[in-house]
Amino acid sequence: MESREITCFKAYDVRGKVPDELDEELAYRIGRAYVTLFRPRKVVVGRDVRPSSLPLARALQQGLNDGGCHVLDIGLCGTEQVYFATFHLDLDGGIMVTASHNPSAYNGMKFVRRNAIPVSSDSGLRELERLVAKGAFTGGTERGKREEADLTGAYIGHLLSYVEIKRLRPLKIACNPGNGCAGPILDRLKERLPFEFVTVYHEPDGTFPNGAPNPLLPENREATVNLVRETAAEIGIAWDGDFDRCFFFDEDGNFIEGYYIVGLLAQSVLKRNPGATIIHDPRLIWNTIEIVQEMGGKPVQCKSGHTFIKERMRAEDAAYGGEMSAHHYFREFAYCDSGMIPWLLVLQTLCAEDKPLSALVRERMERYPVSGEINRKLMDQDAALAKIEEHYRLQAHDIDYTDGLSMAFDIWRFNVRKSNTEPLLRLNVETRGDRNLLREKTQELLELIG
Repeated sequence: MESREITCFKAYDVRGKVPDELDEELAYRIGRAYVTLFRPRKVVVGRDVRPSSLPLARALQQGLNDGGCHVLDIGLCGTEQVYFATFHLDLDGGIMVTASHNPSAYNGMKFVRRNAIPVSSDSGLRELERLVAKGAFTGGTERGKREEADLTGAYIGHLLSYVEIKRLRPLKIACNPGNGCAGPILDRLKERLPFEFVTVYHEPDGTFPNGAPNPLLPENREATVNLVRETAAEIGIAWDGDFDRCFFFDEDGNFIEGYYIVGLLAQSVLKRNPGATIIHDPRLIWNTIEIVQEMGGKPVQCKSGHTFIKERMRAEDAAYGGEMSAHHYFREFAYCDSGMIPWLLVLQTLCAEDKPLSALVRERMERYPVSGEINRKLMDQDAALAKIEEHYRLQAHDIDYTDGLSMAFDIWRFNVRKSNTEPLLRLNVETRGDRNLLREKTQELLELIG
């Protein structure tokens, strides 16, 4: 095959506009390159609901088959169902065709190897990209076979193993799958749970008629907020397109920052696993550390990003890992992230405590108020980081470079880091209970960033 220019390989996955940056010929090459590099015997392939996902998945499977690899096609699913199939069936790897929360015109792929270990830029993705670009593939003499399978029943059974169904009570839940892949899974869970589900944008529709499935964008939260308020639901939950992340709204429709959900889930996991290690990212930390230590657990900080968190969780045998960006990882889920396990655990906590979500997080939010992540477009990010460090160096008790720059003082701290994918600086500030200081220091930092 002739060599080809490639622009869709990112730090953690493949992502690009269809067909300009990602087309069926490229998908075929990716299948051939995956076999050449990793020598798998059998790989699971799943896809999201975008119109381009089926043709891309077919081309990818043809590439895998032509390389001599057998394919298990699990069809329309969420990313975590590919993770589940990989570890549940002990397969050699898995590939999910998805562009997650991106608009309909985009697509991409996420890769794992045996035991659902991620493939990223430091564990094979760059080599994969080089092989795809060169078109130099090797493969077995015998063509692989393709078979279809539905593992939804086993996956649902696994999800329900995290909660005690008998202890749950009938709560009303407002659900917004955003026309992504979460709807069919909610339908299956509904049969087994005592909750009343009220939904909006429930049907999978890869044209995303109601906007890109990204609940982190404030303009995409309104439908969930309205649903909670109109139906008097006790909690609101929204998912991104491939539902590897879920987002929470309290009974009044207020969006709850992912940081406080990490603390809530750490509590839930530590009740089941006393003394366990809990991994957290460096952006916002004080609330998580305090909760974990009070419950006798061991908090461990790790660089943001799913490949780093998963690697550290395996090294520490951590029971749970949480990022404020709404990625939540579980040891029993092969250390992978799930967008279904978190809300099941949060609802179990609501039932056990007999308190609304606002009451479960209010005290923590008052104790550690946060700025929310603020992004600033900046070409010379290194200069801005150096300027910030110089400005605060003499006052800081602690300076940490785990991920960008973290500086801590008596009653406030911040983290500022470069985006992995865009020319952005991302700022997070927190204080010990002082909202005025939070506003003042956030403004001060934004002026330094310029």
